[in-house]
Amino acid sequence: MSDITAQEPCVIFNEVPLRQEGILLQVTLNAPRSLNALSLPMIEQIQPRLEAAATDDRVRAILIQASGEKAFCAGGDVVALCHAIRQGDQTLPEQYFTAEYRLDYTLHTYPKPVICWGSGIVMGGGMGLMNGSSHRIVTETSMLAMPEVTIGLYPDVGGSWFLNQMPGSIGLFLALTGSRLNASDTLLLGLADHYMDSQHLETLVHHLQQADWGNDPDHTVVSRVLGHLARRPYPKLEDTSNVFRHLEIIQRLMLNPDPQTLIERLTDLASEDAWLQRALQSMRHGSPLAMHLIQQQLLRCRHLSLKEVFQQELVLSVQICRQGDFAEGVRALLVDKDNKPQWRYPSLAEVPMAEVEGFFAAPWAQNPLADLS
Repeated sequence: MSDITAQEPCVIFNEVPLRQEGILLQVTLNAPRSLNALSLPMIEQIQPRLEAAATDDRVRAILIQASGEKAFCAGGDVVALCHAIRQGDQTLPEQYFTAEYRLDYTLHTYPKPVICWGSGIVMGGGMGLMNGSSHRIVTETSMLAMPEVTIGLYPDVGGSWFLNQMPGSIGLFLALTGSRLNASDTLLLGLADHYMDSQHLETLVHHLQQADWGNDPDHTVVSRVLGHLARRPYPKLEDTSNVFRHLEIIQRLMLNPDPQTLIERLTDLASEDAWLQRALQSMRHGSPLAMHLIQQQLLRCRHLSLKEVFQQELVLSVQICRQGDFAEGVRALLVDKDNKPQWRYPSLAEVPMAEVEGFFAAPWAQNPLADLS
């Protein structure tokens, strides 16, 4: 999946001098041909730079952005993981997910403002970066989703945390259906904080440079700049948010929810509504095993701390790579692109629940993320 060359770094770091003392650290994902899919080399470059910046008095804020206009980050580099699994390499998946979740946790707990420019496609690993940031910006081109059910995975990168923060069972609905969210949806659901025009990134950088960083806390300064630049009024949620327009339907669909019942209820609607039809098609084509894992994962993580969530996600992700549908799902959707995955179990009813339970058993004596603090 990677389009990185030796002459073209996969992450670009730029220290932007502020009018007063200090710098803004720009972190640019630089793999536009792969829609900035988050690779292990990217993660391994960003993590130490963030750790160093956390104690560098010159750095007042971090801005995470991406090259190209199509995507902030369309997900993790799942193709590389698929190739490794099919070649019998169990080391890379554990290494990758450990590094990715450590980076996401670092962002969630970072002591300085982290601004995420979430313009264009934001999926999977991109959602992890964005939701770990303290100041999240969407634009008119933003399209967010966690469609992992279609590749035999589940909404990870902290999805077990932020999906559970949503009211009712909206988070579970989005996880099972992989439904796409626009800017209005993200503002409604608390996945974004500010709305700006996509061509105003440089304007944002300029205003951050010219801001008064003298007396107020850095988070306050960033919030003031974004509050000044954010486009108002926001899009009318009742007109532009799919979640808002379908809220009553979602609530009815998710009464006593389980994957099979949700499919049956979506089918019974016989709706010509494109958003609901896409949700139904995602479930019909998704991995039955993954759907059971998704339901169980969100249930088990509902009352866990953020640290515990990432530790639990690492267990499940590694086990899925070892014995789940993940490699086959990626093959069918992104490698061979035949869109004909041969799932381990053809239907939800055929998935043994005892086997589902086994996916939540840690494969090590000590979790590699046990040192998160």
